[in-house]
Amino acid sequence: MIYEANAEVRKKLVPMFEGFDSTIVLSYLQGHMGTAWVDNLENPVVAQITVGIFVFYAGDSSKKEAEELLYNLPEFTLAIVDSDEWKKRLETVHSGAVNKFPRYSFDKNPDHLNRLHIVHLMSSLPEDYEIKKVDHHIANAPSFNELSEDFVSQFESIDDFINRGVGYAILHEDEVVAAATSFSIYDDGIEIEIATNPEYRRKGLATIVASALILDCLDNGKYPSWDGANSESVELAKKLGYMFKESYDTYFINHVK
Repeated sequence: MIYEANAEVRKKLVPMFEGFDSTIVLSYLQGHMGTAWVDNLENPVVAQITVGIFVFYAGDSSKKEAEELLYNLPEFTLAIVDSDEWKKRLETVHSGAVNKFPRYSFDKNPDHLNRLHIVHLMSSLPEDYEIKKVDHHIANAPSFNELSEDFVSQFESIDDFINRGVGYAILHEDEVVAAATSFSIYDDGIEIEIATNPEYRRKGLATIVASALILDCLDNGKYPSWDGANSESVELAKKLGYMFKESYDTYFINHVK
């Protein structure tokens, strides 16, 4: 049997997840968003943290409750584990319904982000385009939400996003064509979510809107964490000044409830 963790149990999970280099994990452990489930409320030895589509597992993968946790998934799941034992257990439990692929992490060092360089990148906004901070009007716009369901979905409401999160959007003819927001937040910063309308790619818009978000974070003493989902994301991160650290395995699980 598994149990949903409360604030007291959450504190007990910090050592279990110390091997994860993820600000999304910190979003939960620091009490900002997400949920966790454990095998035991008094003395958990296996646990699952979920923030949006991201699911993290740690602890003793051999426990029988580990399998129950491995089925305790959102409809769309990207699962991340920190050991070969967990990989084997996950691949066995979800045999035939799992796809492994790499994601890419970067050093979390604000000194790598040169403000003058990023300001220069912002200066290339094409004519007839405008960049705006995400407000209630933009956050409710269909063109904004069609770009990515995850721009604001980890927050309790749009008001909550406006109060605790941050985002920037590029508009063309009153339509949002690119945006970058805080997918999640933690004590010292955010995890970036970015998307561009396919019809507007190859115009440098992702670079510009990401630059605006990064500058806002730096100006407010927050770190804009970047985690790459593909090679294009890696190259954009490098262009902005991030230093590549390593690739790591991620599992897409086709889970049918």
